[in-house]
Amino acid sequence: MRHAAAAAHPAERAGEQHIDRSALAKMVMQLFVHWGLSSEDQLALLGLSTANRAALTRYRKGAPLAQNRDLLDRVGILLGIHKSLRLLFPQNRDLAYAWMTRPNRAFDGMTPVEAIRQWGFRGLLMVRAYLDKARGR
Repeated sequence: MRHAAAAAHPAERAGEQHIDRSALAKMVMQLFVHWGLSSEDQLALLGLSTANRAALTRYRKGAPLAQNRDLLDRVGILLGIHKSLRLLFPQNRDLAYAWMTRPNRAFDGMTPVEAIRQWGFRGLLMVRAYLDKARGR
């Protein structure tokens, strides 16, 4: 039987500890800087409307992520993608950061960011699964 904490949302569990949504916003915004993503790409990866640039501005200033399951799931997956890339390329941080914006045969020649933009949440899951498989998980 699963423990109740294990069923909690990944962005909210660490034992009984609640991860601050402001800290998550800062982490994902910094990740987007490392990946060199445009505002449009950032909004798409977060599942937000391209008309919602104000949200990015708020998150960059440290405002907490909205209490929205889809957004928190996406941020959790994006941080997992980042972790996988750092584990796959431990000696090459530049490659780990550039990987999301380089064409990849696994995504029909698209970059992972383009695949996510085209396929939405399913694309996020595909990129994460690809990296998990590459790591042997």
